[in-house]
Amino acid sequence: MIRLPLIVALLTAAGFAADWPMHRGGPQLNGRAQMPAPAKPELRWSFKAGKPIKAPAAIASGKVFVGDDAGIIHALNLADGKELWTFKTEGPIEAAPLVLDGVVFLGSSDNFLYALDATTGALKWKYETMDKILGGANYAKNPEGDGWWIVIGSYDAMLHVVDAATGKMLWTVETDNYINGTPGITAAGDVVFGGCDALIHVVSLKQRKEVRKFESGAYIAGSAAFDGEMGYVGHYGNEVLGFAPGDGTILWRYRDRNFAYFSSPALTDDHVIIGGRDKRLHCIDRVSGKAVWVFQTREEVDSSPVICGDAVVVGSGDGRLYCVGIADGKERWAYEIGAAVVASPAAADGLIVVGAEDGVLYAIGGK
Repeated sequence: MIRLPLIVALLTAAGFAADWPMHRGGPQLNGRAQMPAPAKPELRWSFKAGKPIKAPAAIASGKVFVGDDAGIIHALNLADGKELWTFKTEGPIEAAPLVLDGVVFLGSSDNFLYALDATTGALKWKYETMDKILGGANYAKNPEGDGWWIVIGSYDAMLHVVDAATGKMLWTVETDNYINGTPGITAAGDVVFGGCDALIHVVSLKQRKEVRKFESGAYIAGSAAFDGEMGYVGHYGNEVLGFAPGDGTILWRYRDRNFAYFSSPALTDDHVIIGGRDKRLHCIDRVSGKAVWVFQTREEVDSSPVICGDAVVVGSGDGRLYCVGIADGKERWAYEIGAAVVASPAAADGLIVVGAEDGVLYAIGGK
């Protein structure tokens, strides 16, 4: 009975209808944008960060936020790409920012989670873990009262739950190895994530503890995506899984070639779409786990795809951003960036925003 209000509250708080305020767009990490893909790509603006951009961007309230390998988070104007402010951390940034109620939450490889004022970049607080943070933060309503909880994993093998207003540690859950991806929030209000311990962990926010864990088959570098009662994730053992977090059942395993999946999946009502290190984008039937189509690029696809209407947009190590029709798996366009794209695109207000290894952030719209 609480599922619909929970999801509505989460989406409303981050302005999900128009923005892309966090990794994969929203707390369930399903990679769905609220816009169609451009019919024909056109570069609207570019911003030179100076160092490679592996981190996904976030888009909220007319601003773009992105981190780079120099450890700098940049705030830009979405309309023209002009820099508004910067904040320097002490290590490279690979995590996507989370923008919530006018605050940017961002983890860095310097072991800290930062809370910054979204308008000015002023530091509100920072929270230290015992190792680097490479995955983005997620958030949930405090089940015990008012306010938001920030949920983030670290290479210290811990899931950290932090008060959004104060940066105070509320509680942690220990795992057996690194946590690389962004933890997801399910419709039931549980935190679910995979780790380098090859386990899928289910943590109850209300009970403040892990309630379930089960074997995936190999370590998990990316994030899982959730819709209803189901979760989907790829792993280093060359498989994509469809699983039920509620009871830990693996419902299907998709295996094609013997190449790992570092990409995080995107979900339509019928499909799971994920990039592979076999240089291909895979579309899988959500019910059966069978292949629907594969799309070939020229290099590894570690970038995570984004659903934009009836198409999917994804970057490749071959230096291109691709738009592929979901119905047939056919290329609609390929935009030549010229440097490897491992970052995942962000999509809002008619723009696809993505960084590349050349240290440039690109904003691509329609002609």
